[in-house]
Amino acid sequence: MLQEWIWLATRKALGPKGVLRVLEYFGTPERAFYADPEQYDQIPELPAAARMSLREKGMEEPDRILGECDRLGLRVMTLQDGDYPSRLREIAAPPAVLYIRGRVFRFDEEAAIGVVGSRESSPYGERVAAQLGLELARGGALLVSGIAQGIDSAALKGALKGGGPVVSVLAGGVDVPYPSQNRFLYEDVAAAGALISEYPPGTRHKAEHFPVRNRLISGLSLGVVAVECARFSGTMKTVEHAMDQDRDIFAVPGNIDAPRSEGPNWLIRQGAHPVTCTQDILEEYWLRFPHKLSQSAPLPPEAAQQRLEQLRSRRALEETRPEKDRTEDPVPSGQKEDKGPDLERVPKREQRSRFTDDQLTLLRAMAGRKKPCTADELVEETQIPARRVLSALTMLQVDGAAREHPGKRFSPLVELEE
Repeated sequence: MLQEWIWLATRKALGPKGVLRVLEYFGTPERAFYADPEQYDQIPELPAAARMSLREKGMEEPDRILGECDRLGLRVMTLQDGDYPSRLREIAAPPAVLYIRGRVFRFDEEAAIGVVGSRESSPYGERVAAQLGLELARGGALLVSGIAQGIDSAALKGALKGGGPVVSVLAGGVDVPYPSQNRFLYEDVAAAGALISEYPPGTRHKAEHFPVRNRLISGLSLGVVAVECARFSGTMKTVEHAMDQDRDIFAVPGNIDAPRSEGPNWLIRQGAHPVTCTQDILEEYWLRFPHKLSQSAPLPPEAAQQRLEQLRSRRALEETRPEKDRTEDPVPSGQKEDKGPDLERVPKREQRSRFTDDQLTLLRAMAGRKKPCTADELVEETQIPARRVLSALTMLQVDGAAREHPGKRFSPLVELEE
C-alpha cells in the first residue's frame, strides 16, 4: 500500500540508497514495516540511525502526507508502478516515491532533454537557454530542468513560449515555490507540464536536497545540456550524475575568459557535444523518436517575438474599438461571402512533429465548428486549462495555423488529415 511506501521513504537517516538496501533485504515495504525490530540489525551496510528510524512504526505521517496529496490533487508514484520511468528505475539510487503535480508523462517514450546552468547567469547565457528551450519545445522534445533563477528559469520560459511541455524537478515539495518570486512560473509549469519531487508536499527546499535532486534531472533525460556554470558547481554535479548514468553530455561554448564558461568549455575539451544550435541536440535523437521530433528548422526567437508583438498589438487595437464594431461585418447585398483562405492540409505523419498535444486538440475542436469560437468556448469543450489554451492559441497564430477574428474569436488555418 502507499502508506508503507511513504513510511519507508520518509525514514530519517535512511536516504535513497538505504531505502534500496531495505527493499533488497525484505522485498516489499509491507514486509519491512511488519518485520521484527531485530531483523533491521541484519540489513548490511545500514547505519545505526537508519535502523532506529525503521523501529518507528507510526502511520500518522504517511496518512497526513496522503491527505495533503489528495487535497492538492497530486499523483503519488512508487517504484512498483508500471508508469514509473524505466530510465529512473535504472539509476544507482532511484527514489522510492515520486510526487507529481500536473501531467504524468511516459518518460520512456519522450525525447527528454535536461537543460541546466548557473543561477548567476549572464544575459548571454539566459538568451541561449531561452532559445534552446523555445526550439527544443518546437522540435518536439520534452525539456527537463530545475526551477531556480537564471538558466533554469530562462529555459523553462523559452519552452513554455514554444508551446511545449516542460518538467521541473524540485528539491522540496511540489507545493512550495522556490524561490518565492518564481511562484507564477510554478503555476505555468504545472499547467503545461509537471512539477516532480521525491520530497513530500510541504517540504522546504534545503541546501542538502539539491545535490540529491540533481540525479533525477539527469536520470529522466536522454541528454543534459550545460549552458553556463563554474568548473566546480552544482550544475557540474548534475553533469557528473549524467555521466554515471551513461547520458549524452552537451555544452554551450562560451568566452574563454568568462568564469561562467569554465564548466562548459572544460566539458567540450573532455568530449562533450558542443552546442552551436538546437539542431546539434535534436539530431542525436531523430532516428530514435521520428514520431516526436521535427527535422524542420525552428522559428528563430527574434521572429517568434516579432510575431507575438504583432498579435498583441492587433489585440490591443481591437480592444480600443467599440464593442458593436468588434463583430464580423455583414456581407453586403449581392456579394459572395468571403470563405477565407484555403486551409493548408497537414499530413498525419507531420502533425506530431509540428504541433503539441494541446494545439492538436484545439485545432480539432475549432475544425468541428462552423464559426470562429472564443477561448472560453474551447476551454469548456476541451477541458484544457485556460492558461494552456491561451498559450496554445498564441503559438498556433505564430505558426500560421490559426487566426484571430474580431471579438477575440479563433479559427484554424490548417486542416488535419485523419
